[in-house]
Amino acid sequence: MADLASVRRLEAVGFRAWPAASTQYDGSWLIRLNAGHPSKRLNSVNPLDPSDVRDLPVRIEKAAKRFADYGRPLLVRQTPLTPPPLVDLMDQAGWRHTGETAVMLVDLAEPVAPESADGVEHVPSRDVGRFVDARIRVSGDDPALKPGLTEIVNAISPEAGLFIFEEPDFGPTAVTLAVHDNDLAGILQLAVAPERRGRGLATTILNSAMRWARLRGAKRVWVQAEMDNEGAVRLYRKAGFREVYRYVYRGAPAP
Repeated sequence: MADLASVRRLEAVGFRAWPAASTQYDGSWLIRLNAGHPSKRLNSVNPLDPSDVRDLPVRIEKAAKRFADYGRPLLVRQTPLTPPPLVDLMDQAGWRHTGETAVMLVDLAEPVAPESADGVEHVPSRDVGRFVDARIRVSGDDPALKPGLTEIVNAISPEAGLFIFEEPDFGPTAVTLAVHDNDLAGILQLAVAPERRGRGLATTILNSAMRWARLRGAKRVWVQAEMDNEGAVRLYRKAGFREVYRYVYRGAPAP
């Protein structure tokens, strides 16, 4: 059983670290929508109180209308905070599971491992456009997502460090984003160019971001790792991250 207080804290910092363009509450349900980016994390219903079970069918119908107005499929992000009666309702109605993600945490009580054998210190960039271009190139995402991704990164309220690794004759090889929020820091958008994988770049850029967070006073670092991304899960576990809880997305069946 996950500690619900820890889940609530990590959910709150996660929302601040990756802000949606539109946020609305229906009771304790946080409804996040973003017309400029299709990320499931930005386009989902997020129940935040296991005891909030009033009028479930009516509220689902209202949420579906909001999602339809954005041209998005209705998704409920099911975490340990999701009311069991809502989970039962979705199960009985045949809502599909879309992915499973582990939220993981590591203490920064000890100094982070050295960045690299050559001792090079990697300093985060302040250039959002350069970071977004590098992220799209490294991950192979659709360039049409650039305006939406730029809007998201610019909207991050806590202090953020944008890390970009580059090679002169290749361009960007790895990227990640660190968000410092009081005693916690989140690592997001970590990606390595397919041609440069297997060389330790993921570990090096992760250590760079964690060191930056520690120097700013963070005591713990969190990540969200999709369970079908075995490389990412292995990377974080090797770095000492432990799983706190998991969540899945639930999609409504076709009419």
